[in-house]
Amino acid sequence: MNTTMAGAQQVFETQPQQAKFVYISDRHPKDTLEMTNILRKQRELCDVVINVNDKKIYAHRIILSACSPYFRAMFTGELAESRQTEVAIRDIDERAMESLVDFAYTSTVTVEESNVQTLLPAACLLQLSEIQEACCEFLKRQLDPSNCLGIRAFADTHACRDLLRVADKFTQHKFLQVMESEEFMLLPVNQLMEIISSDELNVHSEEQVYNAIISWVKYNIPERRTHLAEVLQHVRLPLLNPKFLVGTVSSDLLIRSDEACRDLVDEAKNYLLLPQERPLMQGPRTRPRKPIRCGEVLFAVGGWCSGDAISSVERFDPQSGEWRMVAPMCKRRCGVGIAVLDDLLYAVGGHDGSSYLNSIERYDPQTNQWSSDVAPTSTCRTSVGVAVLDGYMYAVGGQDGVSCLNIVERYEPHANRWTRVASMSTRRLGVAVAVLGGFLYAVGGSDGTSPLNIVEKYDPRTNKWTPVAPMGTKRKHLGCAVYNDMLYAVGGRDEQTELSSAERYDPLSNTWKPIVAMNSRRSGVGLAVVNGRLMAVGGFDGTTYLKTVEVYDPDTKSWRMCGSMNYRRLGGGVGVVKLPQSESNVW
Repeated sequence: MNTTMAGAQQVFETQPQQAKFVYISDRHPKDTLEMTNILRKQRELCDVVINVNDKKIYAHRIILSACSPYFRAMFTGELAESRQTEVAIRDIDERAMESLVDFAYTSTVTVEESNVQTLLPAACLLQLSEIQEACCEFLKRQLDPSNCLGIRAFADTHACRDLLRVADKFTQHKFLQVMESEEFMLLPVNQLMEIISSDELNVHSEEQVYNAIISWVKYNIPERRTHLAEVLQHVRLPLLNPKFLVGTVSSDLLIRSDEACRDLVDEAKNYLLLPQERPLMQGPRTRPRKPIRCGEVLFAVGGWCSGDAISSVERFDPQSGEWRMVAPMCKRRCGVGIAVLDDLLYAVGGHDGSSYLNSIERYDPQTNQWSSDVAPTSTCRTSVGVAVLDGYMYAVGGQDGVSCLNIVERYEPHANRWTRVASMSTRRLGVAVAVLGGFLYAVGGSDGTSPLNIVEKYDPRTNKWTPVAPMGTKRKHLGCAVYNDMLYAVGGRDEQTELSSAERYDPLSNTWKPIVAMNSRRSGVGLAVVNGRLMAVGGFDGTTYLKTVEVYDPDTKSWRMCGSMNYRRLGGGVGVVKLPQSESNVW
């Protein structure tokens, strides 16, 4: 007997003397909750009213008790509220309470910037751990050098240990940017000392820590100069450059006017002047900082090699300096767009050697597996630019085998769908895209006839593209990445040859300026920032497909070679992923 019934699980058991039919409804829990919510909205069968300020929220005790340990203790214990039809709850935001009661009936809550600071305390009070975790996850994704200290304090206030840990790690890793923020200047002295005393503070030199604390003191000298020695003891003065110690620290009037500060400077001078005595002078201030590396690894994906598109994928670990092969893609892809979303690697479109692709693959570094369950783009594309902005992935331009494209699509990961947004003003294949300051930049490329130097940026808030200053050089199939808050464009090809030249864009002045050229000409190059280093990967020099890698040194303003991949790659994609399981992971 074959019987099917939509939305239900059925089990037939045949026994010698009786038959059973066990029906388990998939719809029942959802339908019951929906009907209960309708009853609540119509104020039918409600047996409690929650009074929050001037707001009355009607509900059913059994639903609230089932969802919240706070309400369960209130309504099932010996408290007076267990017998009351109206219950007042103080010190909580009424809209947050309304959202949490809605969640009890709908399983849905929206966490956003406008409500997270009231929703999290309310969830803590009601002991809704699931909502607490959702709020903390939202705040983790909002972490920025300008707000991480505020989020850190907020997490500490509400005992969100995981969020506090992540905010701490973020603050330590991004310290050089954090120290420039207004939040840093407003830190109370105890929190400042907690931060600068960490062994894991990510600084190039101890001079940067000194400059940070002096800036903090000078922000409000009348109130803070009394804390200077207390704070200065957490700066590792013996590790300062001797010239800086004598010329800058010793000569500062605030330091010179404080006896305890002068003692700390003398201690540092003795350490530097008496190297033979250093073993006897070891202490917290002589211990070098050991910043945790951020656990980022670089993936090089697909491309063109030896006359064919390839599916191979390899990853570079900066700590070991080695390239290792990982699971290949399901399809061969040249001209593939690569982006990282939620620490997963997405490969978009490309050309498999015979046809243009609209399929997408997603790679999970934790499982070393590719999956193809991602919705395809509406148009087949190769030489497409891909980047992530505000949690959405954008596919920009490219070519479909017939024409050069200016269309732009946006992928919503939770809905697994692509939607069209405003098209660029220019058709572009071989375009490079990157995100800077909340805007998506489309840089160079070709209009199907000739290379371009024009650049435009997309504002997701207005759904509009606007032009910015053009590059100094026309470039198609170039590499592009954001490094130190500037947009770098390297290599590519102009009307005549492959390029080694590079330039960078300053959004504050809306200008492009050249930087030193790479060692090799590189068209179809991948460009990425890995653990604070700008790396140019692979490409074509006009004669040879390249597997070499170069790293840009901003201090010496030069490029240096940095090993080689296992495969030569033209038109491959690169993506940088943080590995949570790594001991060197930051957040």
